[in-house]
Amino acid sequence: MFGCRTMPKRKQNSGESGKSGDRLNIRIDLASGLRIGPGKVAVLEEIARSGSISAAGRALRMSYRRTWELVEDLNTGLGTPVVETAAGGSGGGGTVLTAAGKAVIERYRAIEMDTAVAARKHLLALNRFRAR
Repeated sequence: MFGCRTMPKRKQNSGESGKSGDRLNIRIDLASGLRIGPGKVAVLEEIARSGSISAAGRALRMSYRRTWELVEDLNTGLGTPVVETAAGGSGGGGTVLTAAGKAVIERYRAIEMDTAVAARKHLLALNRFRAR
């Protein structure tokens, strides 16, 4: 069966099966030069979940610097911020997605789902070779 991967693969627990279904990895290369793929989308999703760039980086096992570079690449490439940050302090800081950040996730996931539907019959046909 074919399914879309929504987050980067993490190490499997010993109880999980080593076999997974077919996957497509989608990377969008916009005419502007901006590339949007599973890594940047995962960063945005994790920021939305955790409310923090540093927590998103830790959850995805990447440095704060790398996490911020991916966010900054989206900001520059889109010409508009994908996150809004509040400085830390006694009340703590925080990060939320802007409308543009939410749209990147929504559009990327829609493209991913549409592609999965279009590719399903072709992946099934390719898998028939393995069954012989």
